[in-house]
Amino acid sequence: MKFSNSDFHLMRWSLSAACASILLSGVILYSSSEYADFTQKDRRAAQSQMNDARNRLTMARQDQEDLSVFSQKYDTLETNKIIGDDHRLDWMEGLEKLRNQNLVIDFRYNIAPQKIYAPQPAIDGGNFDIHYSETKLQFDLLHEGQLLNFFDALRSQIKGWYQLEGCTMQRVATDEGSATAAGAHIKAECNGGWITLKNRNAQP
Repeated sequence: MKFSNSDFHLMRWSLSAACASILLSGVILYSSSEYADFTQKDRRAAQSQMNDARNRLTMARQDQEDLSVFSQKYDTLETNKIIGDDHRLDWMEGLEKLRNQNLVIDFRYNIAPQKIYAPQPAIDGGNFDIHYSETKLQFDLLHEGQLLNFFDALRSQIKGWYQLEGCTMQRVATDEGSATAAGAHIKAECNGGWITLKNRNAQP
């Protein structure tokens, strides 16, 4: 088959059109690929932002729940006079009420001024200073069970946190019949103190 000049002229335009079409298709395919990559990256960024927002919302809700629980515990401690100022008058009033219940034959007490408490080993009190009011108690007892009943009543009836460190007991050694007449067969001495938490951020 022979081609004339006119045929070459027509083929040249056809080939040019085909090349242009191929080039245009390549450009379109490349642009589509770039757009797809861009869209994919944009979708991943949007997903990451959505996940981050969801995580922040979850953390905010958890913080709100923790704050509610902490607030309830704080209010309970404050109501029970564990958080706040020195409550020496309240403790004295509570001890006198126990005296009137005749849980023991007799007792005497001494509440020392409040001071900073330094526990061993040391503990982290956070925003609270730990105060301690040393309290010594001396008892006249009929039997050991009276001492247990006394401290059960102290913990249940007097608001505060009394930390019992220890007790010593000894039987009364007197002349025959005098111990029975006095009623006291045992003398006990107990050491401990009232612990109070003072919030450093609280207004004076």
